[in-house]
Amino acid sequence: MSSEGRVNPVSRFLKVAAKVEPSELKATLLSFAFVFTLMAAYFILRPVRDAMSSDWSDEELSWLWTSTFFFSVVAVFLYGAIISRVRFKRLVPGVYIAFAASFAGFWFVSTSVGEADSINKAFYVWLSVFSLFHVSVFWSYMSGLFSREQAPRLFGVIATGASTGAIVGPSIPAFFADNIGTMNLLLISAAMLLIPIAIIGMLEKLRVSELGTEDVQPDLTREQTLGRNPFSGFWLFLTNPYLLAIGAFILFYVIMNTFVYFELRKLLAAFDRDVRTQIWAGIDLAVNSLAIVTAVFATGRISTRFGMATTLALIPVLMVGGWLIVAATPLLAVLIGLQVARRAGNYAITRPGREMLFTVVDAETRFKAKPVIDIVVYRGGDMLTAWTYTALTATLGLGLTGVALFAALIAAGWAMIGAWLGRSYQSIARDVKLN
Repeated sequence: MSSEGRVNPVSRFLKVAAKVEPSELKATLLSFAFVFTLMAAYFILRPVRDAMSSDWSDEELSWLWTSTFFFSVVAVFLYGAIISRVRFKRLVPGVYIAFAASFAGFWFVSTSVGEADSINKAFYVWLSVFSLFHVSVFWSYMSGLFSREQAPRLFGVIATGASTGAIVGPSIPAFFADNIGTMNLLLISAAMLLIPIAIIGMLEKLRVSELGTEDVQPDLTREQTLGRNPFSGFWLFLTNPYLLAIGAFILFYVIMNTFVYFELRKLLAAFDRDVRTQIWAGIDLAVNSLAIVTAVFATGRISTRFGMATTLALIPVLMVGGWLIVAATPLLAVLIGLQVARRAGNYAITRPGREMLFTVVDAETRFKAKPVIDIVVYRGGDMLTAWTYTALTATLGLGLTGVALFAALIAAGWAMIGAWLGRSYQSIARDVKLN
């Protein structure tokens, strides 16, 4: 047996299971570790945030989501202004250092002042901004690190790092919150957000030495910056039909997410906060366990064999059937099952597929228009959907069955947009290859 066969069983497994080439192994595993760390840091705090939501009315929560949208717009604008003036090699590390410092600041304020509803609401809003920002920056970096040929094969495997981190993260508050202390979880997350800085340095070396993608997009180790207009990301989004379609795809996803979230928090209001935290953490564990298996063994095969149209439309089509089942059987256990299936499908299939869409655009679009789509459109959808849900339930008096039927119609539209986007991506990729 060769030395490579003896010492590289991981390479052999990933080659067979997910078509990862030996020269891509180190970069794939480091990218896995990168997103694992990010998601673990976030999911340590997510159950704490979600447990707070049942203490507030639908109207209060809608206002919080409205605040999240406006803070997200401000954050993306500031990001667009900073990214135009900061060199690439400092850009991505700087984002994670800034968020680490913010969580350390929340820890200091909360331990100095004590628990207060205003602090809880501020934390809820800021963590909601962070939840999209950190992962948007990560995937922007990934879509410039790997080539268009590599992305369909590797993004599913890399996405399992997000799912694994989302398993480890909620396990910490689920099992150790009493011993660690809730607010001390912020310091743990802050420290973890500094780990990717070293990983980025190693990935940049592999870009040249093993991946051979130094010319795919600008190198973060080089002295390069983007255009200086902080509004260019918004303009690129509004004037590009392809990007507008991605925004619509995300908007429909947000509607699915919001409707499930609001209905779950209503049904969980009967439990105390500790039990609610454990249930939310249990959902996270189930979601990410299922997502890992799917991403390793199915995502790459679906995207390479059936194409992007099928990849992006698959989960929306399943959601049509899922919502119809909820309408026929409006119970907590059924809704939890839908939530698990929806989120696992998003992590394993829809999200990697969506990120592949950005491998056919330039760096300006990825780093400036992508955050507008991932954060502003997402949080704007949150805000609009939250108020729409409040109107459907408070004004029209719809219950879970009525909401589920309405959501099934939305899911059908989501599937059609996904299929169109997949075909457009394949057309653009062919044109880029020919040129």
